[in-house]
Amino acid sequence: MSKKRTMMKFAALLSAVALTAGIPTAMQKSVLSAAPITAYAEEQGTQGKSGPLTYMKYSDHVEITTSDMSATSVEIPSSIDGLPVTVIGIYAFNGSSIQSVKIPDTVTEIGHWAFCMCDNLTSVTIPDSVQKIGIRAFEHCPKLTTVNFPDHLIEMSSLVFDDTPWIEEQRKKDPLVVVNGALIDAQAAKGDIVIPSGIKYVSPSAFARNKDVTSVVFPSSVDKLCDNVFFYCDNLKSVELNGVTLIDSMSFAYCNKLTDLKISGKLTSIDSRAFSDVTSTATITFYGSQSAWNSVQKPDNDPFLSRANLIFDESHVDPEIIPGDVNADGKFNIADVVDFQKWLLSVQGAELKNGMAGDLCEDNKLDAFDLTLMRQALIYDKN
Repeated sequence: MSKKRTMMKFAALLSAVALTAGIPTAMQKSVLSAAPITAYAEEQGTQGKSGPLTYMKYSDHVEITTSDMSATSVEIPSSIDGLPVTVIGIYAFNGSSIQSVKIPDTVTEIGHWAFCMCDNLTSVTIPDSVQKIGIRAFEHCPKLTTVNFPDHLIEMSSLVFDDTPWIEEQRKKDPLVVVNGALIDAQAAKGDIVIPSGIKYVSPSAFARNKDVTSVVFPSSVDKLCDNVFFYCDNLKSVELNGVTLIDSMSFAYCNKLTDLKISGKLTSIDSRAFSDVTSTATITFYGSQSAWNSVQKPDNDPFLSRANLIFDESHVDPEIIPGDVNADGKFNIADVVDFQKWLLSVQGAELKNGMAGDLCEDNKLDAFDLTLMRQALIYDKN
C-alpha cells in the first residue's frame, strides 16, 4: 500500500475519532466499532488485480479492497473469475482521484469510508442491489452534488454524506433528510421534532451533536434506536420511542438535559452504554407493565436508569399508521393518490411527507404497483 493511501486512511480515522473527543478510551472503542457493516468473509481470501482495482476473492464472492489512486474513471466489474462482486471494502477508494465510478448491480454493501475524501467525485448511482452503506462512506467529497438511489430502503450508517454539497442541499429542502423510508440526517433539525410515520429506520448519529433539537417523537414504524443517534445532543429534553425494541450503544450519551423519556412496551434490550455519562434525572414512562420492564435486558446499576422515576402505562396505544396517507394529513383520500402520482412522475416540487405509507405492496419500494393498489383501495371504499 502506498504511503499516500496510508495517510488518507489515517486522516479518515482521525475524522471518526473527532466524534469521540473528550470521551474515555473505552467509550471511544464503542463509537468506532458501532454499527458494523456485515462482516466480510472470515475465510482466508486470495488477492488479485483487475485493471486499477485490487480485490480479495473468497469462495462465494469478491470484495474490492483498493483502487489505483490516479484512476479518474472506474467501472467495477459485476464478476471476477465467475464470482459476483458483492462488497466495496473499507477505504477502497478513499482519497483517490476518481471523477466517476460505475457500481454494478451485484454489490450489496459499501464499506466504511469507501469513497471518503474523493475530491473529484461529482456523482454516484447506488444500484438496486445495495442494502447497507458504512460509516462516512462518501464524507468529505467536496464536488459530490448528485446521488441517485434505488427505490428501496438502505440501512445507512453514521454521516454517510457528511460534508458534501449533496447533503447540504438536502438539508436546505428539509431539516429531516429522508431517503426511501430512512431518516439519514437531522443535523439541521431545530426545536421539537416529530418524525413522520412511515419512517422505518433512523441512521446512527442522525442527530449527533445537534444543539438545537429539544424533543423528538419516533413513529411506531421505527423498531430500533441505533447507536449514537442522540450523541451529545446537550439540549435534548424529551424523547418518545413508539415501537422501539432496542436502544443501542451511546444512543443518549452526554444528553444531560434529558428529563422525559417515553419507551415502547415492545422494548427488549438496552445497551450497557446507551446512557453513558448522562447526569440528568428523568421520568421514564414505559408503555407496559412493571413485569415487562423487569424482563428487558438492560445494564445492572446504570446510574441514569437507577435515578429515574419509573411510570408504567399499560393503557397506551401506539399511534396508528394509515396506509396510503402519503401526505401525512391523518387520512387517506384522492389527494394522496394525486401526490403519489406526481412524485412517481418526478413532477417538480412533488414530495411525499410520509412516503412509506404508500408502500401498499409491503416490499420496501414505492412504484406504480403501489399506486394501482391505492386507486383500487379508494374505489373499494366508495363501493
